[in-house]
Amino acid sequence: MSGSERGAGRAPRPKRADARRNEEVLLDSAAAVFVASGVEAPIRDIAAEAGVGTATIYRHFPTRADLIVAVYRHQVEALAETGPSLLATSATPYAALAQWIDLFVDFVVTKQGLASVLQSDDPCFDPLHSYFVERLVPVCTELLDAAADAGEIRSGMDAYELMRGVGGLCAGAGTHHRYDARRLVKILVAGLRRSP
Repeated sequence: MSGSERGAGRAPRPKRADARRNEEVLLDSAAAVFVASGVEAPIRDIAAEAGVGTATIYRHFPTRADLIVAVYRHQVEALAETGPSLLATSATPYAALAQWIDLFVDFVVTKQGLASVLQSDDPCFDPLHSYFVERLVPVCTELLDAAADAGEIRSGMDAYELMRGVGGLCAGAGTHHRYDARRLVKILVAGLRRSP
């Protein structure tokens, strides 16, 4: 089995806590470098960002495709886990929704850095869109439903539609210095509020 197949297929054996932390640092560092320099950025740049040697990265991720798949999955999982946590700790469901959408913007911006690779002919990337939808649409739905149940937003909002809208607004990020995708997304989310 190739590294690419491992990355897109079944979950690996559970890792020790310190190994998981080290891998998370690598993945966060790779995501930051991908956003700044694109997915073809030299591995040495990711290693420098993470404070490790390049051999450490290759030990965890033998190919660039392995690393890209892992970054994508890591960010999807972080977003999926954050939704319920925000609902439990935020002052209101709407506040939790707004915070989660802000984190989703960060993900979308990183994903745009991965877009050309994710749309390539490499079959290891094929399952990633379905994975994204299956993991994140239910989380966004839960946040929307909680805010609607609390009377903070209109009911009947569709999570997939909202996420596509946010993605559309983020598509212009970086193309013009006066285009502020995050500000536009905040306006969109504010527009979900119920009129008094």
